[in-house]
Amino acid sequence: MSSVKDTLDLIRDEFSIFLDPRDKYVYLVDLAKDIKGLSLDQRNEENLIYGCTSQAWVLKEISDQNYIFRTDSDAMIVKGLLSLIERSFNGQTKEEILEVNGNEFLESIGLGKSISSQRTNGFSSAIEKIQKELLD
Repeated sequence: MSSVKDTLDLIRDEFSIFLDPRDKYVYLVDLAKDIKGLSLDQRNEENLIYGCTSQAWVLKEISDQNYIFRTDSDAMIVKGLLSLIERSFNGQTKEEILEVNGNEFLESIGLGKSISSQRTNGFSSAIEKIQKELLD
């Protein structure tokens, strides 16, 4: 299994081929289409990510000492962004996930200047929610 840092490097390489920020948005929508999402029952208050302008949810599962996160949103761009969290954090340990700086995640993969501040704040809130749940 790749480390979080290795996965972030791969994601940065994928997005680096797009020179036009609009192409990055199209790619995020494509990523959103590939994730399963959550059932209506799982789209509940407990899994809700506060701080997102759209509705977004994250569900944590644990297998051995590794975590699996499933995400969903009613907005395709946000759902695509959340898929990056799934890809980076799934199968990782608590310690590896806690090392990630939510405020720098998008910057580290080359999306910091392409994503609106509202979405950036919401994305950071998703990472904060995950990390807080790991500490509870």
